[in-house]
Amino acid sequence: MLVSLLVNSAVLLLLGAVFYAAPSPHLSPRSVPFGVRVPPGRADAPEVHQERRRYRTLLLPATAVLTAASLGLGALTDSALVGSVAALVLCGVATVLWLRAHQALTRAKEEGDWYQELRQGAVMDTSLRTDPVRMPWLWVVPSLVVLAVTAAAGAFAYPELPDAMPLPERSPSGTVYREVATTFWSAFSLVFAQLAVTLTMVGAVAAVLRARADVDASRPRSSAAEYRRRLSLTARSLLGVGALINLMLLGLSAMMWSGSRSGALLAVVVGVPMVLALAGAVYPFLPMAKGRSAEADGEEDTGLVARDDDRFWRAGGTMYLNADDPAVLVPKRVGMGWTVNLANRRFLAGGAVLLVLAAAVGVVVALG
Repeated sequence: MLVSLLVNSAVLLLLGAVFYAAPSPHLSPRSVPFGVRVPPGRADAPEVHQERRRYRTLLLPATAVLTAASLGLGALTDSALVGSVAALVLCGVATVLWLRAHQALTRAKEEGDWYQELRQGAVMDTSLRTDPVRMPWLWVVPSLVVLAVTAAAGAFAYPELPDAMPLPERSPSGTVYREVATTFWSAFSLVFAQLAVTLTMVGAVAAVLRARADVDASRPRSSAAEYRRRLSLTARSLLGVGALINLMLLGLSAMMWSGSRSGALLAVVVGVPMVLALAGAVYPFLPMAKGRSAEADGEEDTGLVARDDDRFWRAGGTMYLNADDPAVLVPKRVGMGWTVNLANRRFLAGGAVLLVLAAAVGVVVALG
């Protein structure tokens, strides 16, 4: 129970740290504080600093109170479910504070007419179509090697497996083990999961390589070069994350086949790859990885600023809806990476097909 309480507290503190860092200009674009598009000259405006300070001043005590309450109530009720509820409450608090800051900056921009007499424009990097960043297929090899090793180990162990195997799962009281009947599908379930992870990561990289470029209208050449470099690094990072997840699934498969119920071993098998995967996913977006483009030296300012496109962003700048935009993936306003154009017809059609397939699989499983 003590381990579950400590894990839940660590999760709450980690959530608090993520929410605290979210409005930082190092983790979100400087020109869209709290999801509001502002001219570059206003990115460090007093209103922006005030809202960022107010957001963090209210978030810190909320995180401390919820963490303390989670520890106290969890110990009294002997339930780890308290930590999950506290995490949901913290997410709600952070959402309310973010939306309040978003609305305040929107009002300040409108009342101050921040875009008055500014030339708005948009630029594109057409070289991403004529000379695109290539899929780094060599980085798919580690995932395939781990998948092959897991499948071979499973084939070797399968004839000697007992009639039932322990499968770890979360419950209100912490991690418990459920006995599952040994069949081909249950024994190799995590191998199929590895295959799904590998295909998903390859598909995600292919989609990201076709995403709309994040190019600064005021310095198009240097920002396009920086984006291309970050795109290449992100592609390799995503495939590396896939290999680490497959490595974790290899460890879980070995524990399941051997009948191990060791909590310490489970923590290592899951924790180490996930921490490394998180670091790999974040690294391409850190300042140290972005570097500086050679084109930035001596590049003349075009005099343009990015278009004020707030009307296409909803939910505090987290959801993009623009039916006239052919891009399926666009750069995020909040956080790092890309987000989906929820009004894109190709995305809607693909989502509908996936829902139909999922429903069909569910029916087949239920009837079979």
